[in-house]
Amino acid sequence: MPSGQTHDRITIWSLPMVTGVTLVSTRSSNVTLLVAGGFMFGGFMFGPDLDIYSRQFQRWGFLRWIWLPYQKSLRHRSFLSHGPIIGTTLRVVYLTTFLAVVAILVLVVFAKLGNVAFNWGDVWRIVGRTISIYYGEFFALFVGFELGAMSHSLSDWTNSAYKRFQKQGIQGLLNHGKIKKRKPIRGVKAVRKPRGTQR
Repeated sequence: MPSGQTHDRITIWSLPMVTGVTLVSTRSSNVTLLVAGGFMFGGFMFGPDLDIYSRQFQRWGFLRWIWLPYQKSLRHRSFLSHGPIIGTTLRVVYLTTFLAVVAILVLVVFAKLGNVAFNWGDVWRIVGRTISIYYGEFFALFVGFELGAMSHSLSDWTNSAYKRFQKQGIQGLLNHGKIKKRKPIRGVKAVRKPRGTQR
């Protein structure tokens, strides 16, 4: 698996290509900025390696603790953390849920201390309206997150495949993922049942 420094270099070197392709495809500087920003954030702080004590995890500083339940819930390099789309989606849902809970607690405390009555129906309508108006921008940001995460996962998979190829040749690539047959234990003979006996 490549080091954290290697992953950072891949993110930096890939940024011009991601930016150029997005700008040519969308012809929108705003969308390009969101995709490029999401790509950098996804590559440096929001990638698959948040499931371990990694460089990405350490960059959250004093907020690292919010990822501890995420780490304890997932096995490193599982499909839920490193899988295409599902990994990024899970992290977005996880972080959004955390931020929503914090925002609700802040509003409740503010309402109690300031003796202000909040209309929660209005709050949810504002949230829904914001999502419906800016769904394109949110999607562009998500695409950036996913591209940043996939640059990380692809480099992991490529590196692992290359190491298997070095050790086993083409067989290492072809046999990867196949279930190995269990070898019989030496000194233990298989017990055969006499014919005609059934259980």
